[in-house]
Amino acid sequence: MSLRNMCTLGLALFLSVGAAQAKKEAKYVPPVPLTPEQAALVQKAVDREKATVKQIQKSTPVVQTYIQNMRPDAKLQTVPVSDQYIVARVDFGKAFVANPYETRTAKGKGFFKGTHKFLADLTKSFSISYSATGFMDMMFLDPVSFDQQHYDFTYVRRDFLGGVRTLVFDVKPKPKEGYGRFSGRIWVEDQDGNIVRFNGSYTGNNGEEIARYYHFDSWRLNVQPDVWLPTAIYVEETQKSDTKKATGFRAQTYFWGYSLKLPQHEGESESIQVENAQDQSDQSQDVSPLQARRQWVSQAEQNVLDRLTQAGLLAPPSDFDKVLETVTNNIAIGSKLALPDDIHCRVMLTTPLESISIGNTILLSKGLVDVLPSEEDLAAVLSFQLAHIVLGHHIDTRYAFNDRLLFPDEATFAKFNMNHSAIDNETAAKKAVELFNASVYHDKGASVGLFFQALQMRSKELTYLVTPRLGDSLLKPDGTPWLVAIGQGAPKLNMDDLTQIAALPLNSHLKIDPWDDKVFQLNVKPAPLLSARDKMPFEVTPIYYRLQRYQPPVQAPSSTAAATTAPASAAPATAAPANADPAATQPPPPPADPNQAPPAASPQ
Repeated sequence: MSLRNMCTLGLALFLSVGAAQAKKEAKYVPPVPLTPEQAALVQKAVDREKATVKQIQKSTPVVQTYIQNMRPDAKLQTVPVSDQYIVARVDFGKAFVANPYETRTAKGKGFFKGTHKFLADLTKSFSISYSATGFMDMMFLDPVSFDQQHYDFTYVRRDFLGGVRTLVFDVKPKPKEGYGRFSGRIWVEDQDGNIVRFNGSYTGNNGEEIARYYHFDSWRLNVQPDVWLPTAIYVEETQKSDTKKATGFRAQTYFWGYSLKLPQHEGESESIQVENAQDQSDQSQDVSPLQARRQWVSQAEQNVLDRLTQAGLLAPPSDFDKVLETVTNNIAIGSKLALPDDIHCRVMLTTPLESISIGNTILLSKGLVDVLPSEEDLAAVLSFQLAHIVLGHHIDTRYAFNDRLLFPDEATFAKFNMNHSAIDNETAAKKAVELFNASVYHDKGASVGLFFQALQMRSKELTYLVTPRLGDSLLKPDGTPWLVAIGQGAPKLNMDDLTQIAALPLNSHLKIDPWDDKVFQLNVKPAPLLSARDKMPFEVTPIYYRLQRYQPPVQAPSSTAAATTAPASAAPATAAPANADPAATQPPPPPADPNQAPPAASPQ
């Protein structure tokens, strides 16, 4: 059985064309012959693709797919009407399978639980059935038969993808190769022959019956020397219609955690090692009962953070954490909080909009950071979790016992109960308003109000996006924001006002290193907004990378030199220029990303 036939991850969809619409198979026209140099590069690409498949099979990456079902809109062109979210760990050890991260509220069994409503919505516009090819399949071109015996290659042009020069080829399966073969375009980097991007679909050419699968754009990054691995996939299907029903969908799939160890399963180990743990206790004095209680909470905090990192759900500490901590300190200073310990911040790698405080550590999801348009919006959501810490709403201390963390990675959402109660959230929301109003952000509540108006407007359609998996929602059970009081006095949301940037599209701020899970802030240039269609709040958009070749990490300076260097602080918030690209309105920038791609060169 091929890898594709063993795929169990994918929201299996294909659009079948009825017999009345079936056309006779087009007459086969041989491609224009390749030059010897081009043919040699194609053969190198075939060989490298086989090596890439073997490399992928050594890993157990995390795969996350977020889907938005779209319909036409007279003003905004298209708007989402429903959504779906899946995150899983992939195990290639024995077969091409994925174990989903289950939730406490999920009903039913297996991967497809919770997807039936989404599929039912799509069937209103499409003829849909399950297919062996799912979203995860699109990390492969053809894992078994991608070669010049099964495919025709036609040279197109040279192209630069960022700093990487590529040769572009059109690829089609040869006649009578059966359906489910890749048909589209590939970009081959000219140095080692790795396929770094492919764009197209899996199609059939069996004459009487034509099946076409959804179209996708699949990207790979150079994550290690001579290793290019699948990183992101954008999927889009549309069908024109004058009705208000759903007429297509957009989806983004991301892969990370390639260097993660095999998931922990029950009975496979008896303990979880905490790497780089340091004893920071003061041996010169005893510990009071209050200090002992705080140490107990801290032990539970560290256990949970380590377990979330091991499960591929929490990014390791990064420079961007310092940005979050600077904003948090700005809030604490305004209220002259005398906190017993420093507040730390981390980024969850998942898309649903949520935050949580675990001991003295505040976690924000990547999806939440991405859609926040300004520093004051970031301050508002951080003030909510800072208020929980100030009020003593600490983590469940049963996690101080390490044996409670011995469960499979895919059970993380179900096993951890991190969210606060409604009563705690109510009191924390009131405290957060006090903290925000006493901070340097006190006169910028209007921006926060616009964000929550936009969130509330889209929350009924984007239920998976606003539903937390581990932490606290931004919204009350009745759909109103917990922090609505911060935004009192904000102007009414007006999509036609191009100076109002209420919320950003997904993936506007952060990118994930798919090898080690670190997060970096994007370096983007402003672009003018031409109409309300350019705003795209909370929406899935196409993916484009400016590729670069792997660069070894920069060696850290010596401890002596580091001690004499003052840490950089976050820059003060600045107003976005009118008609600016919303994705360019960012929280204060962190130190420069050493892996940032250089400006693209122009083809000669």
